[in-house]
Amino acid sequence: MLVRGMLAGLIAGVLATGFAYLFGEPSVNTAIGLEESGGGHSHSAPAEPGAPPEAHEHGAAAEPEEELVSRDVQSTLGLFTGVAGYGIAIGGLFSLAFAFAHGRLGPTRPRVTAAVLAAAGYAVVVLVPFLKYPANPPAVGQAGTIGDRTGLYFAFVAISLVVAGVAVAAGRKLAERLGAWGGFLLGAAGYVVVMALCAWLLPVIDEVPEGFPGSTLWTFRTASIGTQLILWTALGLVFGALAEKVAPKRAVAVV
Repeated sequence: MLVRGMLAGLIAGVLATGFAYLFGEPSVNTAIGLEESGGGHSHSAPAEPGAPPEAHEHGAAAEPEEELVSRDVQSTLGLFTGVAGYGIAIGGLFSLAFAFAHGRLGPTRPRVTAAVLAAAGYAVVVLVPFLKYPANPPAVGQAGTIGDRTGLYFAFVAISLVVAGVAVAAGRKLAERLGAWGGFLLGAAGYVVVMALCAWLLPVIDEVPEGFPGSTLWTFRTASIGTQLILWTALGLVFGALAEKVAPKRAVAVV
């Protein structure tokens, strides 16, 4: 399953790279142009729309430095390497989660389990953290706060994973009394409430320079979350199809 998960992650990464290149790179180029013309408060390394938010920003430099890698390489091979590598890693972890979850969600087919896991993974690992700490393009963010911002983002991802795990366990317990739907709804509600509280307690980060085009920021963030959506959707569908082929031939309920 691990190999199939990594293969599914690679395929998902290829599809996500295409989306990021078509819809994300134009906003990155615009932001870089603003940065080079002095339109932002900080100088940031070119960003890749599929990467975690704090991977989009780099330390500031007083004077422009010569690029070690050309922008053309960064926006093509570099983009593919980053997104595909991320997809392979997530695919491997996804296969382990599938091996643990399949059969514990009821008599569902492998493709249904994979679809549910992909949707949950996208929500817990990507969407909820993104709502608190969204991705930023070049020229957004202060160089002196990069460490704090990175730590806060990954801490929020870790909190989301832990709270989701507790919510699933609580939902399974409640399902014994209230039924599957009752347990699911209460577990999901508990997750939302706890994460909303954590988001309220954690520091707010707002370092968008005055005058930075809102359309560029919106386009970049939309491309970033869209890239992740393409990746997780493709991962769930491709892995489900691969798992279906090797699943034991047994009677299961078709959902």
